[in-house]
Amino acid sequence: MKKNYVNIGILTVALSIAGSTATAQELPLSLQDAVSLAIKHNRSLKAASLDVAVAGEQVRVAKSLSLPAASLGAQYAHYFALPAFFGFGESSSDSKIPYSRIGGRDQFSVIVSASYPIYNPVARPSVRQAQLQERAGRINYRGKEIDVTAMVKQTYLGILVLNERLKLQHESLQRNQKALADSRSLLAQGRGLRVDTLRAFTSVQNLQPDILKLTYAIDVGKLQLTTLLGLDSLQQLRLTDSLTVRENEQLPVEGEVYQHAKEHRPDLQVLNLQQQITEQQTVMAKAQRLPVVSLLGQYQVQSQARKFDFLNAYWPSASFAGAQVTLPLFTGYSNQAKIKQAQLLRQQSDVQLTDAQEQLRTEVRQVVANLRETFSRMRTQSQVKETAKLSYDIIQYRYSKGVASRLELTDAELALTTAQLNYLESVFDYLSARIELDRTKGGE
Repeated sequence: MKKNYVNIGILTVALSIAGSTATAQELPLSLQDAVSLAIKHNRSLKAASLDVAVAGEQVRVAKSLSLPAASLGAQYAHYFALPAFFGFGESSSDSKIPYSRIGGRDQFSVIVSASYPIYNPVARPSVRQAQLQERAGRINYRGKEIDVTAMVKQTYLGILVLNERLKLQHESLQRNQKALADSRSLLAQGRGLRVDTLRAFTSVQNLQPDILKLTYAIDVGKLQLTTLLGLDSLQQLRLTDSLTVRENEQLPVEGEVYQHAKEHRPDLQVLNLQQQITEQQTVMAKAQRLPVVSLLGQYQVQSQARKFDFLNAYWPSASFAGAQVTLPLFTGYSNQAKIKQAQLLRQQSDVQLTDAQEQLRTEVRQVVANLRETFSRMRTQSQVKETAKLSYDIIQYRYSKGVASRLELTDAELALTTAQLNYLESVFDYLSARIELDRTKGGE
């Protein structure tokens, strides 16, 4: 018996440790913490940051066009017959040029060469274009950051709404369970109708699938949030913020929103940069028709030997330095095509920017209209919810005094639950519209 008590104690301690471990694995998470974690660990943002790094390396590649270059080369060759040299001796009677075979079958040479482009008209626009591309990459990253932030807020908000809906469904279930118990008691006393009991039982059973659906939806929402945050899918989250709406909300003015978005939207900024990039492409295409001036230098050591005996061979050296000018005379009309292509791209970017600005005007109007509509609907639903709660309390009091019927109480309970859910939906729509407004404006 004592041994059994010991085993029970050990089992209790183990269960408590396991329970505390499971609780410790839950990560308390506020909305601000969720946004910060997403910015640090979101996988799509990490991929976008690598694009920025690639663009930065492209700047270094462009700068190399103006920097000196050096190379080291070595060559070994084995001749199966000695190398032939023409012009030795007198010409034969048949006008053939005589030749002789001299030297070694094994030849080895080492060459060090260097070049420095003192004038390369393509270098400067290439660097400028690469820098603009890097800047565009950073702005694109900021745009992705804004989108990820909006998705995190929307997902977090959705989970809070689901939790509130689940809470309301449990409250409705408790009220209906109490109504079912009262109906059964009255039916047993002969003071109630069987149809009232059946109606109450049906209401209770109808709430069970909704509660189960909401529970699964919360689990899926937390998994989606975990993925957005870049955390392990097994990480359990505990949301610490609540669903609240600030009082005295100031609704934005459409013109101010449009002006702010026009100046701060990352996609519009990228389109502006695209115009500058196409200008540099035009400059680069025109520069390819200009000459390139370079300084050259080379130092060479070579030797010939028999039977690979380079240790006892001579190693004469040769070196030179000079300048080189390269002027493209004809490139198959490729330069003309590149210039025309760059000009067409500039026209295309102008059209895209104008179209994006017009679409932004429509988007801003839609977002502001949604915000105003959801704000008005939220205030209306708040009043309806309070009215439904007052109505339910009155009918419940009258029912307890035997004045109201069970059907009136059931209808009042359904109206209260519907009003609460409608108010919750209006709050969700309003806060979602707020998130969309921030995204449309290009972030705060």
